[in-house]
Amino acid sequence: MSNPATSVPLKQASAKTTLVERQRVDWIGYVYLAPALLILTVFHILPVGYALWISTQGGRIRAFRFIGLDNYISTLESPEFWGALGNTVWYVLGTVPVNIALGLFVAYLLFQKIRGRGVYRVVYFLPHVISSVASAIVWAWVFNPTGGIANRLFELIGLPQQKWLLESDGVFKLIGMQLGIPLPSWAFGPSLAFVSVMIFAVWQALGFDVIIFLAGLTNINPELYEAGRIDGANGWQLFRHITIPLLTPTIFFILVISIIGSFQAFNHIYTMNIAASQPLGGPLGTTRTVSIYMFDQLYSQNRAGYATSIAVVLSFIIFALTLVQFRYFERSGEKENA
Repeated sequence: MSNPATSVPLKQASAKTTLVERQRVDWIGYVYLAPALLILTVFHILPVGYALWISTQGGRIRAFRFIGLDNYISTLESPEFWGALGNTVWYVLGTVPVNIALGLFVAYLLFQKIRGRGVYRVVYFLPHVISSVASAIVWAWVFNPTGGIANRLFELIGLPQQKWLLESDGVFKLIGMQLGIPLPSWAFGPSLAFVSVMIFAVWQALGFDVIIFLAGLTNINPELYEAGRIDGANGWQLFRHITIPLLTPTIFFILVISIIGSFQAFNHIYTMNIAASQPLGGPLGTTRTVSIYMFDQLYSQNRAGYATSIAVVLSFIIFALTLVQFRYFERSGEKENA
């Protein structure tokens, strides 16, 4: 039988030993995390702090002077910034929903038992792995008003030839003119040049969405489809009541990264502008997104502080939209689980 007077010190000693062991384990964990923390600090946290500092500076590089929030005030009062933000919203609306709908449609087709399915998957994914600059130059040639493939196709089907990347008129205005329907100025829509850029963006991003949707479809239990068929459900009902609900996390993931990527789109817009011999954001500023406007202010106007303030504002916009999406899908999940 143990002595109570001696068991208490033994328990205390055991507790101290356990505490010491836990502290050792915690320190080992920090050692393992150190490389990742170092990389995050050097390449993410410090640049963010440096960018915030630059956004409060005026003048040229190497001759900065502190001006407080003047750059932010200038950004929010600039008509060019709001015009660029409007173009960016058009770009998001013209690419993200189309990519998600097309990606889901193509993935659903490729998920069926068809011959050569692996080849089709590779073909659809190829545009995503090709350099965006190289492919954008090729697409600029496709949209060349003189001799481009797009105008040749229009000619074959009896449609008038277009200026594509050189056209500053709104695409709905052009359609209305062909149909003899005059439209008010607010309904002109994005320019044909910008729509051409969106077509390229959809073509390039489609393969990535298809691969992600295929991964999501693979995780759906086939027995659910068999049970649905036994209950008499047709193809659309299976898609509507089984595929879509179980793909909701995948759709949410693609939606978030697509919107973030669309707000940051730059490479192909810049390349297609240059390949079409247009000024940055041309024609007439109709392809000037926030990223293009920021780049122009930094490298053409040499306004580092102002350009950085645009980047900070854009980051806050993307962050706010991402929070809204997370909140919306959380509420949708809570309603479904209720």
